[in-house]
Amino acid sequence: MPKYIGAIDQGTTSTRFIVFDERGTVISMAQKEHRQITPKPGWVEHDPMEILANTSEVVGAALAKANLHAGSLAAAGITNQRETTLLWDRHTGLPLCNALVWMDTRTERLVHRFAADGGQDRFRAKTGLPLATYFSGLKLLWIFENVPGAREKATSGDALFGTMDSWLAWNLTGGTQGGRHMSDVTNASRTMLVNLATCDWDDEMLAHFNIPRNCLPEIVPSSAMHATITGGPLSGVCLSGILGDQQAALVGQACFAPGEAKNTYGTGSFLLMNTGTEPVQSKAGLLTTIAYQFGGGKPHYALEGAIAITGALVQWLRDNLKLIATAGEIEELAASVADNGDVYIVPAFSGLYAPYWKDGARGVIAGLTRYATRAHFARAALEATAYQVRDVVEAMEEDSGIRLAVLKTDGGMVTNELLMQFQADMLGVPVVRPAISETTALGAAYAAGLAVGYWRDINELRANWAVDKIWMPKMDEAQRAKHLKSWKKAVQRSFDWIDD
Repeated sequence: MPKYIGAIDQGTTSTRFIVFDERGTVISMAQKEHRQITPKPGWVEHDPMEILANTSEVVGAALAKANLHAGSLAAAGITNQRETTLLWDRHTGLPLCNALVWMDTRTERLVHRFAADGGQDRFRAKTGLPLATYFSGLKLLWIFENVPGAREKATSGDALFGTMDSWLAWNLTGGTQGGRHMSDVTNASRTMLVNLATCDWDDEMLAHFNIPRNCLPEIVPSSAMHATITGGPLSGVCLSGILGDQQAALVGQACFAPGEAKNTYGTGSFLLMNTGTEPVQSKAGLLTTIAYQFGGGKPHYALEGAIAITGALVQWLRDNLKLIATAGEIEELAASVADNGDVYIVPAFSGLYAPYWKDGARGVIAGLTRYATRAHFARAALEATAYQVRDVVEAMEEDSGIRLAVLKTDGGMVTNELLMQFQADMLGVPVVRPAISETTALGAAYAAGLAVGYWRDINELRANWAVDKIWMPKMDEAQRAKHLKSWKKAVQRSFDWIDD
């Protein structure tokens, strides 16, 4: 049997290809960033053709770096930025417009239109999701209402809808020459068009949003032998794993038992807790989502707290304010001051996600005095991530009735030790960084490998998980309470900046 598993990790800011061995060790990796297109305030787009070209480039580069080829891989998986929405022509393979990124807020008016009759939680019982700009269904409706000819092509079946997993899978497996149009259950559950109980497209939701079924992908398990990749550097490899990025990280962290949770620190941050084979409806502002489905087994569900802006705030300080030259500089700059100087940044650039769900919120910087320096801004930016995660953990404990004992972490920001210590201080529980940090891509690799027998079962995956470092809380309760009180005040100041 070939020695390795490959995973395409198509993220918000870049695309990577990573090759893993049976222990989950990274053998080779290549990465390339793509453009962030922002034509109007609140609008964020990606060029799907650029991402497709980058995918082919990084696959080839990673294989070449380790002197590997397609025959070296037992299978390949895909993990992707969820909710990012596109519509493309079945016959030409060309997108009808740029992809609408998950953090794009142009669907605000659609959210208000549907919430006017029944409120923001109108469809939550069926879909697990509140009405928000975040999800794919309303993004697709916006395309239908604003891109000439889009609805007509979709209705006739000449245009295909998908999130980034669908786009890549269709192109990898033949494209215009018979590519398989599919989306796994985790990505499909983020459209607001899927019934959580049946894990299938819901006729009532399609009717509410006026979405033609002809354009929708086939919903498939996260782990199954889906199709053979045709052409390109992965030609002949079985595509057998597909997972939305946050669910992939849950799998990569081996959170297979109810109550096990992880937080991924990336462009945004996403805390997921496995709740088993029954969906748990949130009463505290969290999302109910599908965690994974392996083969013909029952789907597993999760509670999720989605935070729109965490790592993206560091990028904003770098790119927009020019306070740092590289993202890696922020830790040293933040550590040059003892505290935040009473500066609090609420990065509600795209509104606030969990647990607030305030589309009309916008970012604020509070507590400024002449004392504040760029170092205080740097520290406040890192602390904003920890505060937002604390808000989500409180909501998750309220919904699940389970007190979080430890937080497993992953994602690009976990190398920032100042942030990890402050996170432990804000939560009052240990924060753990795993030995294998590439958990998102690893989850896609695990899903692919399980389908083809590269790994026998989830016990083998559990055995791969190991600790790299643990941060214990050091802050006393009075100081923690003072920080959280100021944070809550700053959050309140961000509400309702945008009028309905």
